[in-house]
Amino acid sequence: MNKTVADLALRWLTRNADSLSDAERRVLQSAIDRKPISRDQFQAHADDQKIGERIADSIARVGGSWTFIISFLIFLVAWSTLNTVLLATGAFDPYPYVFLNLILSMLAALQAPVIMMSQNRQAERDRLDASHDYEVNLKAEIEIMALHEKLDELRHGELLAVRDKLAELTGAVLRLEERLGERGQPG
Repeated sequence: MNKTVADLALRWLTRNADSLSDAERRVLQSAIDRKPISRDQFQAHADDQKIGERIADSIARVGGSWTFIISFLIFLVAWSTLNTVLLATGAFDPYPYVFLNLILSMLAALQAPVIMMSQNRQAERDRLDASHDYEVNLKAEIEIMALHEKLDELRHGELLAVRDKLAELTGAVLRLEERLGERGQPG
C-alpha cells in the first residue's frame, strides 16, 4: 500500500497537506519511511556552540552557584576585616570601601550581560527542545493510530472468517436436519 504525506495528513491529522507545518511533514514522512524522528538534542546544542558561548555558559554556571556565592561572601568579609581591623592605620581601601564598590560594580557590569546571553541561549534551546518533543509526541500518536488501524483490520478479518465459518456450519446443520428428516418419514 503506497501512502503519501497527503493521505496520512487527511487520515491521521484530519487536515489538508497544504496546511501542515514543516515539522508535521517531517513526522509524516518519517512514519511513511519507517524511520525514527528522535535525535540527541544535547549533542546538537553542544556541536553548535562557539567558544564565546561556551565561556558565557561556564561563567553563568559558576556565577549562579552556591560555591561562588559562599566564596564571594568570604572574600567580602576578608576584605572588610583586612581594611578595618588589621590595616586600621594603613588600609589601602578604608571604610566606606570605595575601591571594593568599584570592583563590585565592574563585576556586576560584566557578569549580568554574560548571564543574560547564556539565559537567552538556554531559552532558544528550550524552544528547540519543545519543538522536538512535539515532533516525537506526534510521531508516537501517529504510530499508535497506525497500530489501532492494523488491529481493527485484523479484528474485522477475524469477524468475517467467523461469519463465513458460522454460515458454513449453519449450512451443514441444515443439511443434517434434512437428511434426518428424510430418514424419519414413513415411506
